[in-house]
Amino acid sequence: MWTSVLIRRLPVFLLLTLLALPGFGLGGAAAQDLAQPGGPVILTISGAIQRGNSRDAQGNIVANFDLKMLEALGETGFSTTTPWHKGVVRFDGVPGKALMETVGAKADGIAQAVALNDYASSVPVADFLQRGLIVALKLDGAYMTIRDKGPLFIIYPFDSQSELRQEAYYTRSVWQLRRLDIR
Repeated sequence: MWTSVLIRRLPVFLLLTLLALPGFGLGGAAAQDLAQPGGPVILTISGAIQRGNSRDAQGNIVANFDLKMLEALGETGFSTTTPWHKGVVRFDGVPGKALMETVGAKADGIAQAVALNDYASSVPVADFLQRGLIVALKLDGAYMTIRDKGPLFIIYPFDSQSELRQEAYYTRSVWQLRRLDIR
């Protein structure tokens, strides 16, 4: 008797199993929306995101980016003064808006930005979407090294928006960025 129950429920069991496998729906489709990095990962985004290319130990979506993937999102730049440089400098990199839209970040969320030395700062996702900030890859036309605050630097267009020239935005400008955790 139990055999007939098992046979009747087997198709449901198989369907649920397939849906839970990566690439088949419930369990893994979102984790496969972004290409896999071909080079060293220089930025990891996790938390309240909808698209990625892997999963963490708890099964949450994670987006890992290498340099080529970041550059493929488009490049923009601006010249500005900063508290950390002498005179006006030029930054070029990924528009923050493009980065957040690519991973499907929660628009009203907060990005915990973490640097290589574990310095962390909370950056509203709204800043990425509306403030014109970039995740800079280049300083004055050259890729940034760890020595000169690279390889990634969250930077605001301080000179084009006077309200950005205050401590709150300076502390959100994380250099040597390695991770964003969206909450």
